[in-house]
Amino acid sequence: MAATNNPAHSKAEIVSIGSELTSGANLDTNSQWLSRKLAEIGVQTGWHSTIPDDHEVNLTSFRLAASRAGLVIISGGLGPTQDDLTRETMAKLAEVDLVFDEASWVAIQEMFSKRNRICPERNRVQALFPKGSEPLPNSNGTAPGIFMVHNGTILVALPGPPREMELMWKNEVEPRLLKADLGKLGLGGGFLARRTIRTFGAGESAVEEKLLDLTKRGAEPEVGITASNAIISLSITARGESPAEAQSHIAPIEATIRDRLGELVFGADNDTLQEAVASLLEELKLSVSLAESITCGRAASLLGAVPGISEWLAGSLVVYQAKAKERLLDYPKHLLETEDCVGPETAKFLAKSVRERLGTDIGVAVVGYAGPGDGGPGKPAGLVFAAVDDGTEISSEHTQHWHGSRSEIQHRTALMTLNLLRLRLLAKKSATPKNPLQSSVNSKESR
Repeated sequence: MAATNNPAHSKAEIVSIGSELTSGANLDTNSQWLSRKLAEIGVQTGWHSTIPDDHEVNLTSFRLAASRAGLVIISGGLGPTQDDLTRETMAKLAEVDLVFDEASWVAIQEMFSKRNRICPERNRVQALFPKGSEPLPNSNGTAPGIFMVHNGTILVALPGPPREMELMWKNEVEPRLLKADLGKLGLGGGFLARRTIRTFGAGESAVEEKLLDLTKRGAEPEVGITASNAIISLSITARGESPAEAQSHIAPIEATIRDRLGELVFGADNDTLQEAVASLLEELKLSVSLAESITCGRAASLLGAVPGISEWLAGSLVVYQAKAKERLLDYPKHLLETEDCVGPETAKFLAKSVRERLGTDIGVAVVGYAGPGDGGPGKPAGLVFAAVDDGTEISSEHTQHWHGSRSEIQHRTALMTLNLLRLRLLAKKSATPKNPLQSSVNSKESR
């Protein structure tokens, strides 16, 4: 592969093809995924382009991308139908003919045979490649990819379906790029490592205030902060000449973040709040039951998605109406008259009642106003109350006022409820005697 001396060619461009993308019918997730994979091998993405299934638009876009990027990754347009134009456009760009590759045609026919389907003759076009390019095998589909170099720029065409694209990247494209020595090609090189720290219980600005020296612009490693459904994520990004070197830059930053944020941190990378709760329940060998009003079972549903949770999750009662609270959990009428079934005392009563009714170590309850309308004077939509009862005098309660749609309020409340349970479990863990001679210490917890 010939290197380019054009400084602009130090970056990559990702081109996503499909009229279903430009019309808004489908969401382009391939570009995000590819950008992350490029960053992992030290290549910065400079541009994302999304274009329709139009030959002239494709050709114009390919020419522009090849003129300004050292690496162009094209996603889509490799199917057998008339609106799949990638192979033709690449040939037109390089001013070469399309040539037939017998090995690719055999592989396409074999793929149909494995699926017990007859291979249409129309699929023969998928075995055509610009002269001088290299076919990329597709072990998950019928559309081979294309690897081509044009005027010093590497062009890679990948199938649009993510399942096919991701495996082709892993098996065919990334190894070729690394073997080519990206540094010599003017595309950076090196390795990138990323670690994401997940937190819950404080807002984005409150979290960043504790980490201003780490999140400031230009800091190395880079620490970015994002918020989604009240979960605040801190992404640590570092580069190195090897994966181990890149990781070594991350470790001390992660340790600092965890030290400063303490119990706000519930996990890292793809960890979920429900997994953190399930892990603590298993570690402490404690069972839990839930009584849910505003969330209508969402908290239990999240927890129930964790494999093996049946050992510790006894069940959840959805007690939305007052009569359900009365009949299922013996909700007293005097609380109904004073709280309208929504308030801290209701949450505490239901947590205790569900624990006793289902015979678990811990009971959790949540009530509130989901909206969009208010519950009355002083009862705004988004006002919620949760409580955890473990049969001791220790009290775990939380009041929150969310803003957002009904669905957002319900989902965030479910997460809040699980987080309150997590904090209660952490407190019990820290209070657990290290040996039989160590006395138990109970402390009043108020959150």
